[in-house]
Amino acid sequence: MSAYYAPLIGGIMIGLGAAMLLLLNGRIAGISGILGGLLGKAFIRQPGSRGDTAWRIAFLVGLVAAPLLYKMFTALPTVQVDAGAGTLVVAGLLVGLGTRYASGCTSGHGVCGLSRLSPRSLMATVTFMAAGFATVAVVRGLL
Repeated sequence: MSAYYAPLIGGIMIGLGAAMLLLLNGRIAGISGILGGLLGKAFIRQPGSRGDTAWRIAFLVGLVAAPLLYKMFTALPTVQVDAGAGTLVVAGLLVGLGTRYASGCTSGHGVCGLSRLSPRSLMATVTFMAAGFATVAVVRGLL
């Protein structure tokens, strides 16, 4: 498969997956909300939440299984991370904190919220993108 088509096909699959989850299950495909809901259920037992837990686990298993399945047919792209473990831990914690303040993550706001024409998601996505642009500019010495 051409390198030009892989992102297009991936984007279509993300859009279809998000649409199917909303239409068939009435849920938003925001990863932080899905994972947070699953972790919350693991620590706080709620009666009658087994069905709610099953779809969350299935969704997260699919996120891990998809690249493994893709790898069976073609090589995965090489990933180079120019940061140490401490930097990655701090970055992960900051992302987690940001998703709590924004009431969602880039997948929830950027993919699902924008497609629902949510003004809150538009502002959150603009903020995510601006922070990303500013971070790259600072780290790469562009400012």
